Amino acid sequence: MQVPAPERARAGGADVSARSPGRLALAEEALAVAQADPDRALRLASSALAAVEQAEDAEVAVVAEWALGVAAWTREDLLRARGHLVRAVELADASGLTARAAEARTSLLLVLASLGELPEALRQADLAAGALSGAAAARLAGQRAIVLHRLGRHDEALAGYRRALAGMRRWGDREREARLLSNRGVLHVHRGDYRAATADLLAAERLHVELGRELSAAEVRHNLGFVASRRGDVPEALRWFDLAEAQLRAHGQSGAPGLLDRCETLLAVRLVAEARRVATAAIAELDASGAAMDVAEARLLLAQAALLDDDPAEAAAQAALAHRAFVDQQRPGWAALARYAGLRAAWATAGAPPELQEATAVADELTHAGWAVPALDARLIAARIALDLGRAPEATAQLRAASAARSRGPADLRARAWHAEALLRRTQGDRRGAEAALRAGLRVLARNRATLGATELRVHATAHVADLDRLGTRLALESGEARRVLGWAERVRADFAGGTRAPRPPADREIADRLAELRHVVGQLEQAGFAAEDPARLLRRQAALEAEIRRRSRHAAGERPGAAADGALGQGARRPSVPELAGALGERALVELVASDGALIAVSLVGGRACLHQLGSTAEVLAGVETLRFALARLARAGGAAGRQAAVALLREASAALDRTLFDPVRRRIGDRPLVLVPTAPLHAVPWSALPSCRGRPVVVSPSATGWWRAETAHGPSGLGRTVLVAGPGLEQAGPEVSDLAGVHQGASCLEGPDATTEAFLAAADGVDLVHVAAHGRFRADNPLLSSLRLADGPLTVYDLERLARVPRRLVLSACDAGLSAARPGDEVMGLAASLLALGSRTLVASVVPVRDTATRPLMVDLHRRLASGAGPAEALARAHATIADDDPETLSAAGFVCFGSG
Repeated sequence: MQVPAPERARAGGADVSARSPGRLALAEEALAVAQADPDRALRLASSALAAVEQAEDAEVAVVAEWALGVAAWTREDLLRARGHLVRAVELADASGLTARAAEARTSLLLVLASLGELPEALRQADLAAGALSGAAAARLAGQRAIVLHRLGRHDEALAGYRRALAGMRRWGDREREARLLSNRGVLHVHRGDYRAATADLLAAERLHVELGRELSAAEVRHNLGFVASRRGDVPEALRWFDLAEAQLRAHGQSGAPGLLDRCETLLAVRLVAEARRVATAAIAELDASGAAMDVAEARLLLAQAALLDDDPAEAAAQAALAHRAFVDQQRPGWAALARYAGLRAAWATAGAPPELQEATAVADELTHAGWAVPALDARLIAARIALDLGRAPEATAQLRAASAARSRGPADLRARAWHAEALLRRTQGDRRGAEAALRAGLRVLARNRATLGATELRVHATAHVADLDRLGTRLALESGEARRVLGWAERVRADFAGGTRAPRPPADREIADRLAELRHVVGQLEQAGFAAEDPARLLRRQAALEAEIRRRSRHAAGERPGAAADGALGQGARRPSVPELAGALGERALVELVASDGALIAVSLVGGRACLHQLGSTAEVLAGVETLRFALARLARAGGAAGRQAAVALLREASAALDRTLFDPVRRRIGDRPLVLVPTAPLHAVPWSALPSCRGRPVVVSPSATGWWRAETAHGPSGLGRTVLVAGPGLEQAGPEVSDLAGVHQGASCLEGPDATTEAFLAAADGVDLVHVAAHGRFRADNPLLSSLRLADGPLTVYDLERLARVPRRLVLSACDAGLSAARPGDEVMGLAASLLALGSRTLVASVVPVRDTATRPLMVDLHRRLASGAGPAEALARAHATIADDDPETLSAAGFVCFGSG
């Protein structure tokens, strides 16, 4: 939230001193322009002070020091501002200028508040109160309310704002009325009254615009973002923040205080790495300006980000620093929040659980301070500690208190309350009731997720699902019923991990323009590399463009809150029953993988019968996957014969070991049937065709069985039977590969050479049946939505694909790593493959590892011949893979291609 600059006050009272009217007028002019033009104020006030040294004019010195203090505040130099304002007050007191001293104190108290010296700020306000009347007294009441607000004395602050606003309106001071409305709007947010907050802030914005005060209007717009963030409307919050920050920076103002609200919003949707960077930057910028109070809040946010980033040590350190600062500033409510962050850090540290008494005390402090969500979470921690200690009555008391918030407040609060209710019912032996509570929590989060239009925000928002999912999976496994385990896994994955189609972002010309510029910059970078030029400037511009694209895309709104019924999208989508899944499978077998408490479990569905299978340690499986991927990558890049043979040997050993772990327990159940695989998010990176049990077997991989079922049973248009073939630059085999495929698909549209641009691709590929792209692929782990295919004019990214009105029905991406996805909490995945399926593509064939061009071309030709003859994608890929010799280093790397979606 933006806190306004200190109020200027005009002279009042009956102070009289010998002075030169010319010098006093100079000082008064400096004071008048101190906020609008601090540099000019500095010159004027310095001139007035230089004359004072000769004439000993006390009042001139007071006003000049006061002006210098306000100018320093405007330039965010708080320590210098305090020095000047303290001198102004001391000079006025010493010279008997009572009214001048009181007026200077109205500016000093806010500087002190920003420095974290809240008790002293309140003392200065009380000292000034008796010496002011009329408009000056109203201004002081507003300043005092700000201090009370920051001390957490919200009822007193509200009453102070009310008195001050009445005075401002009586005296016709519209400028200060606007500032007080903005401050009161923020207070309403802290009191949970978002409607009153929005009304005050919109009124403040209107007044500032009418008065021509665009900088102040920008601060109010930031506060409107703060309201939207607390209300849970992340796209709207980010839109306001971006607008306000651009306007503030344009006026030469620091955006550091605004970074705190942005960080909090990013944490709300679990954009943890970015939130951590923002908090760190805010600390550095705020610390340099001496804003001790804001620094403490930034440290608290950094602690929260570190917790979500699995760094409890850093979280504990930052929480301790924040707690010490809040205690020194006499801000008990904020100190409780810092103590809570320390509790979370201790809870996340292996072998060092917090004491039950500490957790209970923190929960009580947070409740008293009005921090509803943290208080609920602290009670959950206290309850878990009590359960571990066998102290059921204490656990029950905490869970009952926490579960009371199930029907009110923001989505995160209600979801956590349902989690508490589930734990409570479980302790009472009501397993089915516990599962019902978890389902209710998931519905809350699904409806909230549906309001997010940006793919990135939707994916990261699934992190809130993790706690509910863990408990639900545990309950389902404890039942020993395979159908319940499958049902629970699909309940989560269907709504949160690719089973629902993402809303299409609205057409945004600005994003399209930035994407075009990004392609140009990337092209320049490649040329600079060949010319041995310094690419630093281009790299900076690339990073800036990527940040702008990412930021702008987050403004997209999803559904209106409440539009969704029982799922992420209100499109009539539903989950299939087990008999419906079995009917769609026919002779195929479904294997869905579930992780719980460090173990990997498979649920098989064959012939309508579901079974559970223990596979082993999740950590061991992931280690085996990394070894297999390393072997294939080594094979793709190995130069000499000896290196290739070593890679083949490693590949053979790694694939056999992983195959035993994943398929030996289910082998008798699945036989040689075609497979539908639904892996956990990290296992989407498995090159399944490299495993002996999948070799020559049709295998399709999907984020959820529900997503597969919907695609398999869909009866939409077939894509008009059109085929588009694309060859990207810099790939020796791309052109010949497309030429070969043009002979297979008669009448196909071909884009090659300089014609294979992004815009040409988007125009040609819209709504067609089959698209094949032979190009360089790049997976971006730092931002999977910038994963790309290299076309003639630069990278074709996920953001570009989201501009398609209708995505192609089937795609084959003959490119390295094009099928890779980044795993996110809640079993969600991000990348080209995941995005295309979420946007509505039925099938995608792509590689999850680097591939050799010489191996890819024959595999692709074989695959397309089989597709043209009527084979399904999974069958065509399996038969093409079956022709690869087990010991041929040239062709083995092509085993990285996987069929995603349905087939």
